[in-house]
Amino acid sequence: MIDFVLRNYLWFKSAHIIMSIAWMAGLFYLPRLFVYHTQTEPESDGYRRFVTMEQKLLVIIMLPAMLTTWAFGLINAWAMNYWLEGWFLAKLGLAGLMTAVHFLDSWWAHQFILGRNVHSERFFRFWNEAPTLLMIGIVILVVVKPA
Repeated sequence: MIDFVLRNYLWFKSAHIIMSIAWMAGLFYLPRLFVYHTQTEPESDGYRRFVTMEQKLLVIIMLPAMLTTWAFGLINAWAMNYWLEGWFLAKLGLAGLMTAVHFLDSWWAHQFILGRNVHSERFFRFWNEAPTLLMIGIVILVVVKPA
């Protein structure tokens, strides 16, 4: 198996990058939807439309992108034996935080479904920056590979 991965490493790496871009797009867009969702009244058509948009984004795009990002990333780490490198462990930690952001977004989307959102438009505008900060850290770690 490792020979197959090593022979096709650049394909696996490309898939990891492509899937992470799709995941990041969702992580950037979903809190923006929450910002607009807070401006609608529960039980309105607009409110229900946002629920539908958020659920489709989570289930059709974000969840598969997150799972395949992790799968291809772990396959690449295994093939290249990155497990003891500091930059990789730091990246893994930031990817874990990114996953926590994903699950918090999922929980908040569920709170909208239940009509129990307690956060303001301003909160979600601020929260929208969390994935950006994590992404910056991940990119720097992968490109610079600090010791």
